[in-house]
Amino acid sequence: MNSSPLSTIVDSHCHFWDPTRFKYEWNHGLPALNRAFTPADIASATSDHRFKKFIFVECDCDAEQSLAEVDWVIGLAQQEKRLSGIVARASIEKGRAVRQELEQLVNRKLVKGIRRNLQGERDPDFALTADFVEGVKLLADFNYTFDLCIRHDQLASVAELARQVPQVTFILDHFGKPDVRRHSREPWRMDLQHFAGLPNTVCKVSGLTTEADWSHWQLDDLKFYFEQAHESFGFDRLLFGSDWPMATLATTFDNWTETVLKLFSFASGTELQQLFQGNAERVYHV
Repeated sequence: MNSSPLSTIVDSHCHFWDPTRFKYEWNHGLPALNRAFTPADIASATSDHRFKKFIFVECDCDAEQSLAEVDWVIGLAQQEKRLSGIVARASIEKGRAVRQELEQLVNRKLVKGIRRNLQGERDPDFALTADFVEGVKLLADFNYTFDLCIRHDQLASVAELARQVPQVTFILDHFGKPDVRRHSREPWRMDLQHFAGLPNTVCKVSGLTTEADWSHWQLDDLKFYFEQAHESFGFDRLLFGSDWPMATLATTFDNWTETVLKLFSFASGTELQQLFQGNAERVYHV
């Protein structure tokens, strides 16, 4: 790993949480994750000196605690200077009424974008409801990006959302969560190409091992999905992300970095710099 010409890494996707402060419904069945994870933990998870910046992504706590989560992370950033940006939660489904939440965030300068987690919505077209589309349109007024945490069966609908709201940059988390465990390829591949065909879209190279067999995944299990992401977006629209500590269910912080470097071993030094640093800095303004 250290033989790579890469000198700086910006992690576009990491999480911190504290179940003693905030309510999280999703972690009750995951005892390994049902404890606090802070910047001190991520510092001990890697000794790689190349990690220079981290982007915090909201952790789907109780909706009423979303602003408190942002303020907690701002406090963490006072100790961990590498914490360079926040993707905050907002109730986009409120439509135009979400403006009040966005206005509360505008003076919190670390906030660079918004995520309203969609993967738990039963309706695959939830993101195309009229109020949701109106809520996303408001993000342009604040120069906020929109992160998409979805299931693979929602990929077609969020592509349509991105088409309807060209003034907002859409960031696809975790490759759009293809079903790696079952080696499924379609319609994910076609939907990914459709999404990538829009100029206001980018994709995070993150979170893929937790879509595979946690204990037995191999590089070959991931190769197809990496190839399709590269073919669809190119290195100028891919962002490296660790998805730490969610990723610890299936890999380590350093092993994921090494995995990405191995599967993109053909990349030039310039392309690696885009993937691991430049694109995240450009998209999130950090």
